[in-house]
Amino acid sequence: MASMAARPAFRPPTTAAAFTPLHPHFHLHILHHHQHPRKPAAAISCSIDSHYRRPSYTPNHIPDPKYIRIFDTTLRDGEQSPGATMTTEEKLDIAKQLAKLGVDIIEAGFPASSAADLEAVKLIASEVGTAVDEDGYVPVICGLARCNKRDIDLSWEAVRGALRPRIHTFIATSRIHMEDKLKMTKEVVVEKARSMVAYARSLGCDDVEFSPEDAGRSDKEFLYKILGEVIKAGATTLNIPDTVGCTVPHEFGQLIADIKANTPGIENVIISTHCQNDLGLSTANTLAGACAGARQVEVTINGIGERAGNAAFEEVVMAIKCRGEVLNGLYTGINTKHLVMTSKMVEEYSGLALQRHKAVVGQNAFAHESGIHQDGMLKNTLTYEFISAEDIGLHRTDKSGIVLGKLSGRHALGAKLSELGYDIDGKELDDLFWRFKAIAQHKKNVTDDDLMALVSDEVFQPQVVWKLGDVQVTCGSTGLPTATIRLIDADGEEHIACQVGMGPVDSAYKAIDLIVKVPVILLEYSLIAVTEGIDAIATTRVLIRAEKDDISTHASTGENIHRTYRSVSYMIYFSFQNIMHAFVVVHNIVYFVVSGTGASMDIVISSVRAYIGALNKLLGHKNRLNKDTTKRTMHV
Repeated sequence: MASMAARPAFRPPTTAAAFTPLHPHFHLHILHHHQHPRKPAAAISCSIDSHYRRPSYTPNHIPDPKYIRIFDTTLRDGEQSPGATMTTEEKLDIAKQLAKLGVDIIEAGFPASSAADLEAVKLIASEVGTAVDEDGYVPVICGLARCNKRDIDLSWEAVRGALRPRIHTFIATSRIHMEDKLKMTKEVVVEKARSMVAYARSLGCDDVEFSPEDAGRSDKEFLYKILGEVIKAGATTLNIPDTVGCTVPHEFGQLIADIKANTPGIENVIISTHCQNDLGLSTANTLAGACAGARQVEVTINGIGERAGNAAFEEVVMAIKCRGEVLNGLYTGINTKHLVMTSKMVEEYSGLALQRHKAVVGQNAFAHESGIHQDGMLKNTLTYEFISAEDIGLHRTDKSGIVLGKLSGRHALGAKLSELGYDIDGKELDDLFWRFKAIAQHKKNVTDDDLMALVSDEVFQPQVVWKLGDVQVTCGSTGLPTATIRLIDADGEEHIACQVGMGPVDSAYKAIDLIVKVPVILLEYSLIAVTEGIDAIATTRVLIRAEKDDISTHASTGENIHRTYRSVSYMIYFSFQNIMHAFVVVHNIVYFVVSGTGASMDIVISSVRAYIGALNKLLGHKNRLNKDTTKRTMHV
C-alpha cells in the first residue's frame, strides 16, 4: 500500500551519562476546527541529529556499543493477543511498514504453528527480507521455533529466503515450567537447548537466537550454565524474557547485569530483553535492561501481545530518542515519523483498539482540555508537550491550508492524506474519493478524524471474497425486524437473501449467513462513535471464528487454539434527534445499541460491512490454505 521510502541516517545523542541502573521509584488525535490555532513551538530536544549511520550488521556483534537493535515481534507475540489474527496480506503490509520504520529484526511468525503462518513468514522473507534500500539497510527476518527439530526445520524453511535470516529457538528454564510443564530435569533442558542451537547452525543459519523462557523466575546459576552452553553451540543472541511480567525495573536490570558478568563467552553474543506487561512495567524493565548492557530489545507496536501485552515499540523507542542522555547515550535506527501510521495499521489489522490514554500514540496523548494547560499550549507547546507530535508523524495543523468539503477534488484529497502521513494513490485513492464525496455531501467540513476513519475502512480491508451490494431493513415497535441483503461474489454474480431476526443487525447477519453458507460463531460486537457531533463517524467491530477447523498451535503452551477473525467498519451516521434505545440480539447474544432518525440504516450498514470484512478474512485464509495444499500436492 505504502511505498518503501529511504530512511534518513541517525546519530546518537552527544551526551552520554555514566551507567546507573534504573531504580523503581490515538487511535490518533487531530485538532478539531473549534480548537484554537497554535503558535509554532521551538525544536523539541528529543530530535536526533543525522550524520551517524546505522552500524553494519553482524549477528553477534554491534560495532557501536551505544546502538540498540529493535526486534519487533508484533507479527508473532503480538498476534497471540486473543482475537488478533491477521491475514497473510495484512502481515506483509505490516512487515513493509516495519521496514519503513527501520526495524532491525522482524520476528515474522511461528512457522510450526500453522500452514498459514509458515507461508506468511516465507512471503515476508522473500519480499521484505530482500528489499535493500539505498543505505544498504535490509531487516533481519526471524522465525520462532521450540527446541525440537521439526520446529527448527520449518522455521529455517520459512526464513531462508531472506538476505539476513534468523532462527529464534526457546525452552523454559524456571523450576515451575521445567517440572510442571515440560516434565524435564535441568540436565535434559540444558542438553535440549545446546543440541537444538547446534542443529539450527548446522542447517546453514549463522544467526541463531536463544531464549530461556521465564528467565525472570529462573535460578541465576542455572541461567549462567545453560546460556554458556548455547553460546558454545553457536547462539549469536541471548534473549532474556520476563515471560510473566513479574519483575520490577531494578530487579530486571540487575538480572541482565548479572548475566553479563557471570556467563562464560557472553562477550561474543548480543544480550536481548523481552518484557511482558502484566504489572505495567514492561517499558521500564526494557529500559533498565538496556542500561544494564542489553543491546537488543523485543517490542510490539501498540504493546499488543499475550495477556497484558509486551513492551510497546513506540514507548521504548521514544524514551530512548528523547532521554538518550540519561540512558547512557543509547540510540536506535528507527525513523519515528512512521510511528503513527504503523500504530494505526496494526490497530486496524489486529482489531485491537487503543485505549485513549495510550502513551505516545493514544487519542489523548496530544490532547489538552484543562484551561490551564490550553493557556500554556497557546503560548508555547513545550509547556505541556515533551514529545513533538511531528516527531512521531502526527500532523495536527493544516499546513497546506486545504479545508475539505463537498466541492473538493481528488488532488486536494490526495494532498491532505499525504499531509496526514498516508501514501495512497491510484485505485485506492479513486475508491476513497467517492466515499469521501458521499460523506462531504452531509458535512460542512470533513475533519482529519473523519478522513482517518475513512482510510481505515477503505484501505485496511481484507481480500474481497464477498462484496456488499445493497441493504434494506424494516424494524420498529410493530412488525418483525426484517433484512434483505444483496451480496456480490468474486465472479461478479449477485446473491439476494431475506431473513427475519430479533433486530435489524441480527436479521442482516442471518441473511448474510444464508448467502455465504459458512458456519461461524460471533464472539464480539461493538458500536462506538469515533468522531464528535451529531454527524459523527461510527465504528463497528466484530470478532468471529469458524465453528470447525482453523486451528493453530500456541507458541509457549503447544496447545491447539481456534483462529479468530476481527473486522472493523466505519460509517457516517446523521441526526441523533428522537433517539430511542433498543436491544437487538445478534446470534443469540444481546447487545445494547442506539438508533435514531436517519441513523438506523447507516448503523446497520456499518455492522454489515464489519461482518462481511471478518468473513472475507476467514474465507481468504481458507482459500490460501487450499491453494497451498494444492501446490504441495502437485509438487509431490
